[in-house]
Amino acid sequence: MYDFHLHSEYSIDSKASMESMVASAINNNLKSICFTDHVDYDATTTGMDFVFRTADYFKNINQVKYKYKNEIEILAGVEIGMQPHLFDRYNTLIENNNFDFVIMSLHAVEKIDIHTGEFTKKYEPLDALERYYGDIKKCISGFSNFDVFGHLDFIDRYFNRTASIPRFEDYYGLVYDVLKLLIQNNKGIEINTSGVRYGLGYYHPKVSILKLYKELGGEIVTIGSDSHAPNTIGHDYKLAEKLLRDLGYKYIFIFKDRKKFPINIG
Repeated sequence: MYDFHLHSEYSIDSKASMESMVASAINNNLKSICFTDHVDYDATTTGMDFVFRTADYFKNINQVKYKYKNEIEILAGVEIGMQPHLFDRYNTLIENNNFDFVIMSLHAVEKIDIHTGEFTKKYEPLDALERYYGDIKKCISGFSNFDVFGHLDFIDRYFNRTASIPRFEDYYGLVYDVLKLLIQNNKGIEINTSGVRYGLGYYHPKVSILKLYKELGGEIVTIGSDSHAPNTIGHDYKLAEKLLRDLGYKYIFIFKDRKKFPINIG
């Protein structure tokens, strides 16, 4: 098993030490994990940055990597919270650090943090989705220094109720455009199992998006739990892998030194 979306105390929304996360991964028989702690620039209307000291981050990762080298592979990644005006800042971050893996996600639209629920309250549901996927399209078009796009339908968590989420058919074209761009640029998506933990009843992205990505020729998929605590590492990994197999995927991918490697699941 390969969990390629994990957070530790280097993320603002986690208190878990790296060692506690590694210990849990070993106990759950994972072969490889990648820490992808948050760097979110200009994440609020007040322009606040949520970051970590990269020197400390890599030092801690190297410590646990060496300590547990005979038990598990530990890799260093980052999850960047992209917005269309931040390309240069994130490119500098990535170019100056030896990350194995870069997830690009969208956590804010119009400098409004989606997590607070304010964005989905401000706009009608379909309008919110148009703005959200519109910014994703801008980010993919304007920034290439990433490997996969994270939890593509992340916004679904933050509607007032699941019944408020528009039907996929009503915004199919928005997702189609995003997926085509990802495929053209040789970028992947992740199947992020946290959607179930957030009460949605499906992973990120939903099955209809995974099907469309496959139909359009997409192949690059990673699996990540998006864990912020040890008890959810590897959550639903086997079920997520089975879902991908059932949809016709032959491989999942892992990344090392920004290079992708296929793992046969067929």
